Amino acid sequence: EIWLKYLGPRRSPMLLPIFINYLIIFLVGVFGNVLTCTVIARNKVMWTPTNYYLFSLAVSDLLVLLLGMPLELYELWQNYPFLFGKGGCYFKIFLFETVCLASILNVTALSVERYIAVVHPLRAKYVVTRTHARRVILTVWGMSVLCALPNTSLHGISFLTSNSTSPDGPDKVEIPDSAMCTLVKPQWIYNLIIQVTTLLFFFLPMLTISVLYTLIGLQLKQERMHQAMETKSGAGQDSFCIVLVVVFGICWAPFHTDRLVWSFITEWTDSRRQIFEYVHILSGVFFYLSSAVNPILYNLMSTRFREMFKDVMCHRPRNSFQTRPPHRTNFPVKVTKNILE
Repeated sequence: EIWLKYLGPRRSPMLLPIFINYLIIFLVGVFGNVLTCTVIARNKVMWTPTNYYLFSLAVSDLLVLLLGMPLELYELWQNYPFLFGKGGCYFKIFLFETVCLASILNVTALSVERYIAVVHPLRAKYVVTRTHARRVILTVWGMSVLCALPNTSLHGISFLTSNSTSPDGPDKVEIPDSAMCTLVKPQWIYNLIIQVTTLLFFFLPMLTISVLYTLIGLQLKQERMHQAMETKSGAGQDSFCIVLVVVFGICWAPFHTDRLVWSFITEWTDSRRQIFEYVHILSGVFFYLSSAVNPILYNLMSTRFREMFKDVMCHRPRNSFQTRPPHRTNFPVKVTKNILE
């Protein structure tokens, strides 16, 4: 009874439906992202700056699915005690923070690269290169690691305590079975970090991405007026610009809403706590869904990726696709056109 009062239920009542959803997302996501990495790595024709960013995104998604999801499922199955110690707690928080930041920074860097390639093609010859993409990706991961440290440092292992009588007087004794990986530093510091992080790594990047793809769409519209051959591909490119922003926003909005709600609410009532629990579950589903949806979009909207996925799955020779005529819309999902092919 004391555990339920202070720590809540040891096992989540939503474990089974969440586990089923997570299992489907895990299988689809791991298969799709491994396939994406394989396709890009084994085909030189895919070694473009754009696909370097996609490879980095796939690696980020695989880290979330292979390392993050099992930890969360374990906590849903056994909320306490946390058995992996302080190091495991730091790893868990650090992993989620790093991949979250890396994902949005990768998408933003990719958007900037596509904007330069389409709107400023002459400058792209010197800026949109594989060497530059590798440097940007390393910078993105470096920034993600550094920016993940503040929130990680606020967490640790917390215990319930009980009073005990010793010769020197009453003392507080930690109850081992109550160990939880949770916030251990002042709440206001966490609130500030979450609010600043959400502004810098969600709202501003989403605004930037939206503006960039709007400019890309306007540029493509002008080009279609001069080049009839690009009419069909341009339409697909325009549609993907909307798909990218909408899908990314839908998948990540619940996650940041979950964090903001936790940081802004100071007094918890039963109704607020119940609403927050549903928001937390929803944010988790969409968080992991964002790690599985990209390969599906690649397959649906990119002829080149779709054919190369088939090559890998059917064990065709590596150069089988390279003998086909090149497609101008090699990746319309997160790309408008690749002028460096």
